Amino acid sequence: MTKPESQKPPLLPYEWPGTYFYGEEEMESVGKVLRSRSPYRFFGHDVQGYANRVENTFCERLGRKYAVLASSGTTALSTAMMTADVGPGDEVLIPGYFWMSCPSSVIRAGAIPRLVDIDESFTMNPDDLERKINERTKAVLLVHMNGACGDVDRIVDICNRYDVTLIEDVAQANGGRYRGKFLGSFGDIATFSFQVNKNITAGEGGIVVCDDEVLGERLWAFHHLGYSRNDKGQFDPQGAIQSWGQGVHMSEVSAAIAYEQMQKLDQITATMQTRNHQLYDGLSQIQGITPRRRPDPEGDSGPFVIVTLPDADIAKELVERTRAEGVRPGSQGASNIRVADWGLHLHWEVTSLVNKQSVHSSGRPWTDPLNDFHTEITYQKGILPVMEDLAERSIMITVPPIMSEELANQVIEIYHHCAGEIGLS
Repeated sequence: MTKPESQKPPLLPYEWPGTYFYGEEEMESVGKVLRSRSPYRFFGHDVQGYANRVENTFCERLGRKYAVLASSGTTALSTAMMTADVGPGDEVLIPGYFWMSCPSSVIRAGAIPRLVDIDESFTMNPDDLERKINERTKAVLLVHMNGACGDVDRIVDICNRYDVTLIEDVAQANGGRYRGKFLGSFGDIATFSFQVNKNITAGEGGIVVCDDEVLGERLWAFHHLGYSRNDKGQFDPQGAIQSWGQGVHMSEVSAAIAYEQMQKLDQITATMQTRNHQLYDGLSQIQGITPRRRPDPEGDSGPFVIVTLPDADIAKELVERTRAEGVRPGSQGASNIRVADWGLHLHWEVTSLVNKQSVHSSGRPWTDPLNDFHTEITYQKGILPVMEDLAERSIMITVPPIMSEELANQVIEIYHHCAGEIGLS
């Protein structure tokens, strides 16, 4: 395989969807918070109540009863694990294709993650999940990767049959659906992220939702000081929950941005979905390209396109040639790359997981006697054959909401031309 000698200027915008929709609304809402001198959500000179509004919006949109804002998607996951009573002696089954916050939230809870293979949906394989679920399984973390979901109904059924808590991670798929129902409304608990790469963004932030009253109170307690709240919404040291919290609540400044972004979520995803379908339709015409399996294509929130090639060498060559022709963002972006080159989204790239690093000098959770079973679990490359195969020969293209029809057609034309050069069409 030969690498092209020169490269044309980058054609692709950066993959930060929500940032393209920042406008006067976000600026005015942030201004209200600052003018009120009340950046803290629980009290101040004149609290504007944006955090409450975001939580209520999520509940109404998803048909959920409880929602709690967090300072990040990572702390949202950590709060979810605490809420689900995940700890020493427990396993949490997670897909090997994730963001590193997923295993981190399990390990920091004192439990052990067990990796599950993916399938052509690039999400958790229900068959491998059922093979690996066992008496130690406390929860399943279903990650809706790259904007879309897999076989949600099968995974919900497996968790119900084995009486295991299902936690949805919707960080990369906010606004996505499965059979008409919003992602984040299937699990016992669900988490979202508002980090800058996500469909909507407050720069950073997250939210956790659920329906069960007991879980809802635990969410609130563990994201704050560790205590239940009273009728006035304040923490109650004498309440039902008297534990330890994290203090990871969101500020009113971030909540003001998140609230305005929520009003634009459907517009953002609809724009990406249009270009997403266009790219899938055009790239699927190339001989040898197989599009990502999407059980509900209309429910794809739109920010990613994934196609699979016959082998890794062809995928590498096609990426090199198309990037040389300009199908790439600027230096800070990660688009038109092989999935295998996406860093900390792949279990074997997370060295702290592969090497079973601890969060404490004692070596815990790995040295905890309740976790002795971890010796039968490994995390190195090669343990999830389907994932490794798909990652090596699949290409991921991000779909910013400002991608025009003309630019999408240009990407398709470049792909067809470069594919023809290497004998694919």
